[in-house]
Amino acid sequence: MTDQPKLGLTDAELADHPTMFSAGSLKDQVVVITGGAGGIGRAIAWLFGRLGAHVAVVGRDRGKLDALVANLAGRGLKASAHTADIREPDAVNALFDTVWAAHGRLDSLVNSAGGQFPQAAIDFSVKGWNAVINTNLNGTWYMMQSAAQRWRDHAHPGSIVNIVVVTTHGLYGIAHTIAARSGVIGLSRAVAVEWAPLNIRVNCVAPGVIETEGWNVYSPEARAAYPRSNPMMRTGSPWDVAEATVFLAGPSAKFVTGETLTVDGGSQLWGETWTTGKPAYFRGGDN
Repeated sequence: MTDQPKLGLTDAELADHPTMFSAGSLKDQVVVITGGAGGIGRAIAWLFGRLGAHVAVVGRDRGKLDALVANLAGRGLKASAHTADIREPDAVNALFDTVWAAHGRLDSLVNSAGGQFPQAAIDFSVKGWNAVINTNLNGTWYMMQSAAQRWRDHAHPGSIVNIVVVTTHGLYGIAHTIAARSGVIGLSRAVAVEWAPLNIRVNCVAPGVIETEGWNVYSPEARAAYPRSNPMMRTGSPWDVAEATVFLAGPSAKFVTGETLTVDGGSQLWGETWTTGKPAYFRGGDN
């Protein structure tokens, strides 16, 4: 019997995790991070905070957000918690008004909020389909547009990083999120051109199999197969995604826009991931 992988990193681990970036490299910047209390979002929040930025974490669970902010503050880092439903444009606009009023600026937006459930596409209900599209595509867009409008109106440069998924190969059982995230990638490429005159950069990070608490929605069979879905034969960490995100959001990528940085151990080049378990048909079983 093999041990189950540890899901995610604790706040204590994130506070001390080695990083290639220098302390203070994002001093006085302000970043909004949706899904900030989730596994990937939390890692991103810790890294931005450790580099000197004020981190405004956004989500719907006030308790989780407050706990994260308290842990960040306990390490002397600057953070604030904001509850908002990104699927509601009015709530999104109110969020950005609050952040701008408090800080007088916004430097980066990281869209890490999202979610999906494993199911054969042929069995999606209308409600299930819309739930994923509304969060992963529509909510991301409302955040992008609202941030860009304020950057335009204040003549302030900005950077957006959207956390998506690998859409090119080998991810089955979550077709609704593939549709939504493909939309985000295409949207990011389009507005990267449109918003370049406004000094706004837009990029994406596409994680592969990353160990987070979100794995709990998948079956033990599916999770056990994940390390074999890429040629590195292992899973990734939320910290891998955090470092890619900071690279794209910050001045290290000041001449990069419209790109998708894949953090997947090479799975888009080799391998396959079945979130609902691999069907017998594809295992060489009876058709």
